[in-house]
Amino acid sequence: MKQVLINFLKSIEPKKEQKILHTAYDAFFTFAFTPNETTHGGVHIRDGMDLKRTMVHVVIALQLCYLFGTWNIGHQHFVALGEHTGVIEGLHLKLFYGLVQLLPIWIVTHLVGLGIEFFYAAKKGHSVEEGFLVSGALIPLIMPPDIPLWILAISVAFAVIIGKEAFGGTGMNIWNIALLSRVFIFFAYPTTISGDEVWVAGLSSTVSGSLVDYGWIHTSIFNPLFSSLGLSTYDAAAKVVDGYSGATPLILAYQGGWDKVTDVYTPAQMIWGTIPGSIGETSKIFVIFGLIFLIVTKIADWRIILSFLIGAASMGLILNVWGATPFMQVPWYNHFIMGSLLFAAAFMATDPVTAASTGIGKWVYGFLIGMVGIIIRVLNPAYPEGWMLAILFMNMFSPLIDYYVLQANMTRRAKRVLARA
Repeated sequence: MKQVLINFLKSIEPKKEQKILHTAYDAFFTFAFTPNETTHGGVHIRDGMDLKRTMVHVVIALQLCYLFGTWNIGHQHFVALGEHTGVIEGLHLKLFYGLVQLLPIWIVTHLVGLGIEFFYAAKKGHSVEEGFLVSGALIPLIMPPDIPLWILAISVAFAVIIGKEAFGGTGMNIWNIALLSRVFIFFAYPTTISGDEVWVAGLSSTVSGSLVDYGWIHTSIFNPLFSSLGLSTYDAAAKVVDGYSGATPLILAYQGGWDKVTDVYTPAQMIWGTIPGSIGETSKIFVIFGLIFLIVTKIADWRIILSFLIGAASMGLILNVWGATPFMQVPWYNHFIMGSLLFAAAFMATDPVTAASTGIGKWVYGFLIGMVGIIIRVLNPAYPEGWMLAILFMNMFSPLIDYYVLQANMTRRAKRVLARA
């Protein structure tokens, strides 16, 4: 059956002169089937695991984050309204609301990113490169649920063109493409990715008494459908409840330390991720599942992850000893359940293209990201987080780290040779 399908696809393969069609065909064919060619010779590894399938493993590891993020978009929306505050209350409303918010973000990301990839592939006359499989999966997860789609489109185009194609394409970029997309928004449109209101979708404001903002799809399509099934519906007259803020734990920690955080959220809420934040970064449980999957399948290097966590813990301890501000006094271990620390360690720092590649270099690279990230998170009043900037900063230095590691190795070996002579 497989061979029949392959033969059929081969029979409809466009001619190479038809650049756009052949590029699209090749992208689909190599995604669906492993390559027929293997390396030859006794010293080579023969393996069907090509770059596309490696990237697919990362995408698979992100699926629980996508599922939880879809639910949490809806959950945070209804918490602000004081409705369906239980985990499974209004489950259908939360899932469909989250899907309506997330799906356009995912579609725009891939239309823009893959569109640019296809254009450059056709222009250069080569196959579609695989790098955007992961970038396209990561970008929606690190965005606020209410991100304007036109801003998202500009940021993706900037990241792919300036961050990757300008350097030669997949494997040649020096910065993580997903983080470059987010950092573009952070500097170009800062109000769309910071503050209290951006992390909760569908509200005209988080001020008490503000009206909900439902679209026609909720009131004209979903409401009649749910009503016919005897299910609860979206209430277009709902308002934000008294005392609601939408602030994230990091913002609260900056304002008043750990006590201020726990006045609003419990540690269990932060671990499970039932809090406002970027779409896919809030649930530490599901991020850990993805992290374990990547380590077991050897897609991510455990040395970068472990050294990242050690670096973050070390700097957290140093700031605890200093203790000059309430944020510095947050116990170092509580940093692991706030913000996107674990998500960054699992899916961002481990990018094999932009990370250090030598064994010792990976330890140094991960450790420095952890330390720099905590410094930015705690000491920078304009940005109470840190992993985006820390990882992009260390991306630039990873080749230098590898250079000095290799030079040290060569010097040590040269000394051994001279000693034996």
